[in-house]
Parts: sequence; C-alpha cells; structure tokens
Amino acid sequence: MPNCWRSPAPTGSWPGRGKRRMSDIWRLVRLLAPRRGWMLAGLGLATLTVLANFGLLAISGWFLAATALAGLAGYAAQNAFNFFTPSAMVRFFATLRVGSRYAERLVTHEATFRLLADLRVWFYTRLEPLAPAALQAERAADLLGRIVSDIDTLNLFYLRVFVPVLTAFAAGLVMAAFFAFFSWPAALALILGLALNGMLTPLLTARLGARPGAEINRLTARLRAEYVEALQGLGELLVFGAAPQMQARAAALNDELAAAQARMGWVAGLGLALSGLAANVTLLAVLLCGARRFEEGGIGAANVPMLVLGAMAAFEATAPLPGALQYLGQIKAAARRIFALADTPPPVAPPALPAPEPRGYGLELNAVTLRYAPGAPPALNGLSLSVPEGRRLGIAGASGAGKSTLINLILRFHEFQEGTARFGGHDLRAYGSADIARHVTVISQRSHIFHTTIRDNLLLANARADEAALWHALEVAQLAGFVRSLPQGLDSLAGEGGARLSGGQARRVALARAVLKPAPWLILDEPTEGLDYETERAFLRDLLPVLAGRTVLYISHRPAGLALMDEVYTLRDGRATRRR
Repeated sequence: MPNCWRSPAPTGSWPGRGKRRMSDIWRLVRLLAPRRGWMLAGLGLATLTVLANFGLLAISGWFLAATALAGLAGYAAQNAFNFFTPSAMVRFFATLRVGSRYAERLVTHEATFRLLADLRVWFYTRLEPLAPAALQAERAADLLGRIVSDIDTLNLFYLRVFVPVLTAFAAGLVMAAFFAFFSWPAALALILGLALNGMLTPLLTARLGARPGAEINRLTARLRAEYVEALQGLGELLVFGAAPQMQARAAALNDELAAAQARMGWVAGLGLALSGLAANVTLLAVLLCGARRFEEGGIGAANVPMLVLGAMAAFEATAPLPGALQYLGQIKAAARRIFALADTPPPVAPPALPAPEPRGYGLELNAVTLRYAPGAPPALNGLSLSVPEGRRLGIAGASGAGKSTLINLILRFHEFQEGTARFGGHDLRAYGSADIARHVTVISQRSHIFHTTIRDNLLLANARADEAALWHALEVAQLAGFVRSLPQGLDSLAGEGGARLSGGQARRVALARAVLKPAPWLILDEPTEGLDYETERAFLRDLLPVLAGRTVLYISHRPAGLALMDEVYTLRDGRATRRR
C-alpha cells in the first residue's frame, strides 16, 4: 500500500519531538488517508467530468464540420453520411457530463464534510492531553481560531488542491494521448500548453501568493483574538476609556488584512490572465499543427476543428490550478499553526502500561518537589502529606502557597520532578489524568457551567443518569425547587458560564454533579469563594451528605468549611504543616 495512504500516527504519539518533521502538506495527506475511498471517488468523478466535456466538444467539432462538408459535397454525399452515430455520441457525452458533474459535487462535498469532521476530532484528541497546563499560555481566541478557522483552511486542501491537481494530471494524459493519435505536434502543443497553465502559472501564483496567504491567515487570527477579548472585557474598556485604543488596533489590523487580501486578489487576477494567454496560444498552435497535418493528407478536414475544440475543452482541467496552488500559502500557514500545537508534548507523559486498579484510595506524598518549568522556583518544595482513605483533610494557605499546584499534581495535570507519590498503593505516575478522573470528583469556584440546558450540565457527570437520578442530585444540592420553578425545568438554559444562575446556584449545580458521580475521592477547591455568609452556611450544610464515605481534600482559606475536616494543614512555600 502506498505510504500516503497509511493511517496517521496514533493519538498518543508526538512524532515531531527530537526528529526532523515531515512536510506539513505530506503529513496532511496522511491525516486524510483514512477517507481515501471518498477522496478517490471524488477524484474519479471529477476526471470523468473533464473527459466527458472534452469528448462532447471534440465530437461536436468533428460532427459540425463533417456535416457542413457533407452538405457542400452534394446530395449523394449527404445520403452516405452517418448522422446517427456521432449525434448519439454527442448526446451520450452531454448526458455523461451532467450526471458525472452532479455525482462529483455530491461525492466531493460529502468527502469534504467527513474530512472536516475527522480533522476536528483529531485536533481535539491532540489538545485534550495538553489541557489545562500546556494551554494556559495560549489566548482563548487564538485556540478558537485554530480549532475553527485553521481547520477549515486545511479542509480546502482536498477540494481546492488535491482534486484539481490530480484531475488535471490524469485527464491531461488521456487527452494528450487522444491528440497524438491524430497529430504528434498537436499533442506536444497541447502538453506544453497544459504544462504552462497547469504547472508554471500555478507555481508562479503559489510563490507570489505564499506571503499574502500566510499574512491573511495570521492577521485573521489576530483580528479574531482582538475582537473576542474586546467583547470579553468590554466593561473594563468602557470604564477606563480604553475602547478607542482597542478600536484603533482593530482598525490597523483590518487595514493590514485588506491590503493582504488585495495582494492576493492581484495574484488571482494574474493567474487568470496567464491562464487565458496560455489557452489562446495553445489553441493557435493546435490549429496550425492540425492544418499542417491536413495539408499533408494525414487527417480529414473535419478533424482540424475537432482538435481545436478539444484543446479548448482540455483547459477546463487546468483552469482551477492557478487558484488552487494560490491557496497553498494559507494552507501551509494553517498547517504549521495546527501541527505546532498538536506536536506540543503533554506536560504529563501518558503511562506506558494500562493503569492498575487502586488498592484502596489513600494518597501518600513524600518529599515531592514540582516546578512548572526547568529552572523555575519550586511550587511544591519537598511536600510530604498523607491522606488515608476515608479521611477529610483541609488545606489552608495564602495565594501562591501551592494549593492549586497540589490539585494539579493529584489530577496529573503537571508532573513532579523529585520525591515519591502513591495513589491507591501504586506510583502516581502509573496513572494518566483520565485514569485519575475516574476516581476523583472536583468542585471549585471555577466549575464551568456550559451554555446548554441544566439537564446537559448535570449529565456531564454521569451520561447514563435517568430523570429520577437528576432530580435526586438536585434535591441533595437544594436546587430542585428552583429548577422546578423554571418554565422548562431541566431543559432550561443555564446561559454562557452560568449567566442565568446566581453564584450560589452555579455552585449547587457543581454539587449536584458530585452527587451524580459517586467517585471515592472528592476535591473541593475554594468552593465557597465569593459567596456571602448565609449562602456559604447553606452550601456547607447541604455539602455534608455528599462528603459521607468519601476521601476529601478541602482547600480553602475560609474557616467555615475547614471546620468540617478531620485535620487541617497549612501550606507555606510549598511545604505542609499540620495545624490540628
């Protein structure tokens, strides 16, 4: 099987590390390979459409000329002339062209949609191991741009580059072979004309369009990021009077983008002009070669217009190529952005072996040191901590003391460099973040509420939960009455980030999730931060049934929640000291 049709590398591998990476376009072809059936079907139908149009014009040219010559030759020649076979061939090619064009549109667009879905899923599977640690330095709008705009740009490769280039090559060989049967010089003229239009002109436009194409990609991403951040921080911009500066930056980027698009339009116009020139020169050359061959007695007079109209039809195969390769600059720029992020090594390497089954759910940390980057000061500095199964442990400390880092360590979002850590009787490194997630539930002040229904927000914790289980979770979280009062109940929208819920209600949705996911471990990260005194007391009262039977790590600087714990430690400079 050809190398270009091999399946892409497994999701867990990062081939770009420590070795020279393959061409971005070649790698893109490998990524698209699993859909090769659809891709080749679309390519075959596109080639058939071009050849049907070539056959239609060539036969029509011969038929019209031959009919005119037969009419001029007299009554006897008219009776001897076979009108039926060529007219049937004209109808055949006309019908074939319409049918193949329709089928080609269906198949290529279906292939495009399937490839687009595959690319998005592939990119998401590469992003997932990077979250949240490796993505913290990325702008949210830029990530969105890569997921949406850059993936869409990569998807242009099949429809705008792959199909047109290979169609032109395959159809060009067939059409040149047909010409060679009648006149080798005409076939050579056709080949040179198609090469000029299909290779030199596209290479020129690709070279000229590479820089503006990359600029369009870069500026579009920056402009999108500026607009998203402006909308997110619109209140602050208005309060501090900084909106005009933001508008000025956006306007400058927009002017740069318009200039890049104008340069790209100039390149496109040049490609069309050169394409037309190549076609006209080729038609003239074919006409002269055909006329010379006719003078020599090698072909009939009707074959000359057949070759001329056939040459005209042949340029349908190469007409898309200048515009197709013009997109290569944008496609390569998008591929670089996508692959650069996809090849980022995950902060925690996936375990080489399947995760072992925990023997109990205790956690033992012994002299653990964790740095977020080589040479950076330690966020955890020789931390030793024991959390026996079923115990409730409280952690207090000032900002920067290492509380969030401790959670990142347990959830396998960051790797520690020194010391030992054991979970369930096994080395913590034997577990990936997905393995730990099966045993741990987290409630935090930043628990995300998705812009969907309350039902879907709850099903996130347990997709198989039935209606009764959802209402039970809401009852435990003391949110059932509020949800019942909504006109659509569980199917009411929560709003983006829980905008239609109060802070306390959003926290209770997170609490209901914890009820639906009965994991043996429960981590609470500042769960009452931002709540007033009465709301905090009510939340903690409803939290008690959820804590029952679980190993709990409660991180907070507020004493009310820490009072529910069996023991409390204070984190300072990455070390833990027992308070009581």
